[in-house]
Amino acid sequence: MGNILKLGCWAQSILDKTKSFDFLAPLALRLYLVPIFWMAGTHKLEGFSSTVEWFGNPDWGLGLPFPTLMASLATGAELFGAVFLLLGFAVRWISIPLMITMLVAIFTVHLPNGWQAIADPMSAFANERVMGAIERLDKAKEILKEHGNYEWLTENGNFVISNNGIEWAVTYLIMLLALFFIGSGKYVSLDYYIKEALIKS
Repeated sequence: MGNILKLGCWAQSILDKTKSFDFLAPLALRLYLVPIFWMAGTHKLEGFSSTVEWFGNPDWGLGLPFPTLMASLATGAELFGAVFLLLGFAVRWISIPLMITMLVAIFTVHLPNGWQAIADPMSAFANERVMGAIERLDKAKEILKEHGNYEWLTENGNFVISNNGIEWAVTYLIMLLALFFIGSGKYVSLDYYIKEALIKS
């Protein structure tokens, strides 16, 4: 028993030495989220009038009040958020509007579609919508096999149907929540050097 405890203590001491690399976790979270929010923001900006229509239209859009303001806030949060995350600047602060944007997306866009982002009938989260999508996917494959070059079409991957559920938005929300609490990390962020300069002054 004593040898097992010694081995455990030794293993823990090795693990504790990795704390000097703890800046890698927030850096990885930040860099993962940068292209996601940059692409989302630039798409909204490039088609801003369409974005405003989609935000405001209750029939085929989100039906949100003040659509121009809401679209501007979402676009700005995503674009500035991508830049701030890249630089590691005001990361805890920028996480707040980004989390709000994710919550709006979850409850106004994705929630009616369930959990799955990609329709997968084998998942425990598969619902009737997913099962219906799989039927459509099977029919599409049948048509492509009969009338198209199916081997070429699937050479780089299988066809899937987007279920547009909350899975990815919740994942990004959790990542942002982690950044809100742990911050941008040491060494590879402006926040770290700003804090160091304030402590020294």
